[in-house]
Amino acid sequence: MNYQKNDILTVTIEDMGHDGEGIGKADGYTLFVKDAVIGDVIEAKIMKAKKNYAYARLMRILEPSPHRVEPVCPMARPCGGCQLQMMDYQEQLRFKQKKIEDNLRRIGGFEQIPMEPILGMEQPFRYRNKAQFPVGTDKEGNLVTGFYAGRTHDIINNRNCYLGVEENRQVLDVVLGWMEKYGVSAYDEKTGTGLVRHILIRYGFKTGEMMVCLVINGERVPKQEALVERLREISGMTSITTSTNQERTNVIMGSKIRTLWGTPYISDYIGEVKYQISPLSFYQVNPVQTEKLYGTALEYAGLDGNETVWDLYCGIGTISLFLAQKAKKVYGVEIVPAAIEDAGRNAELNGITNAEFFVGKAEEVLPEMYAKGEARADVIVVDPPRKGCDAALLETVVKMQPERIVYVSCDSATLARDLKWLCAEGYELKRVRGVDMFPMTGHVETVCLLSNRKSKPDTHVDLTLDMEDYYRIKD
Repeated sequence: MNYQKNDILTVTIEDMGHDGEGIGKADGYTLFVKDAVIGDVIEAKIMKAKKNYAYARLMRILEPSPHRVEPVCPMARPCGGCQLQMMDYQEQLRFKQKKIEDNLRRIGGFEQIPMEPILGMEQPFRYRNKAQFPVGTDKEGNLVTGFYAGRTHDIINNRNCYLGVEENRQVLDVVLGWMEKYGVSAYDEKTGTGLVRHILIRYGFKTGEMMVCLVINGERVPKQEALVERLREISGMTSITTSTNQERTNVIMGSKIRTLWGTPYISDYIGEVKYQISPLSFYQVNPVQTEKLYGTALEYAGLDGNETVWDLYCGIGTISLFLAQKAKKVYGVEIVPAAIEDAGRNAELNGITNAEFFVGKAEEVLPEMYAKGEARADVIVVDPPRKGCDAALLETVVKMQPERIVYVSCDSATLARDLKWLCAEGYELKRVRGVDMFPMTGHVETVCLLSNRKSKPDTHVDLTLDMEDYYRIKD
């Protein structure tokens, strides 16, 4: 059957894709439908047709799934920030655990998966300690802020995101009120004109400290004294800065930060470890779940105080400093120089002297140091970007023969590929656990423990990942 754009089909949603889109079939033809939930019977309109599958829009729910709920946020459907608000939270957790298991089974080839129960949240809203709100104007010329609609740069006007802290709304009201009063313009992506591009807000859950950073298309802001005066009235305000970004780019932050008032950073804790966080710092956005994530990584590492640990893709040293509390020595590697500066400063802040950090690509630094005889490890921790680990890095990790590898992943598809390779090179998958860092979205973090079998199977595994596997397109 040849289906085309604008055809309307009746389908039963049987599965969900990696971004939380519903998956159903009509005469063997696969539809991916945003906002649909497993168990829904719906009418869907084809928006983009391919040979064996199509992307479709939910038009009408004929029979709602037993797992369908009313979204808390009235903007949940048009906004691109949440994909799963219409799904019961316990079902979200089941979906995410199943996604991890499916990828490990299908891509990794694992039959027996040592899966432990996923770690969810008691309160799966108001969990984000960071938000970046684009600023623009609507068709009538009114200032708006919120988040982008899915797959667009159209701003959904909403100052009350239910994933962010309630204090965000106060900040947005102040900044947009100041812009309206003094005629400060919003940035226009199409023309490259206008001043205020984004409003970055960070909040320390344990300290109550708040940061506001205006991303601006210029060097200065007019009437900044009036802005600072009003922002300082918000409880916990600690840092008010600007970030200059005059490039025609989708990158949000510029590299030049100027402090208007207060300190250039805020502080917060994960467990007992204190961190200083600047506007440009990478810091996990869900502190409640981050403590569970790092606690799981620390548990899996099995440290007794005598181990040498390498933490690869270490960022500002968040996992490194957690590990340093129990290890003999920790070495961290990160490509971003500013992050390594933060890591060193955070180690000093906590009186941690057994952590050392290196700037560079992990896939270059570790092989070079190993070749010089300067790198050995009892435990290696990796927390790579979505693309997973580089082949050269994995090869060096295996050569180093650590007793244990702890793999922290934000993408279970590339995780499964890398685990398959490591297990073909003499390691055994011992423990797996999902951590729901991003409730109401399709994303999930995974922590895995691999143990050295001391004997290498005679097997070769290709590290390339088939895109059909990655995107879960079911023909």
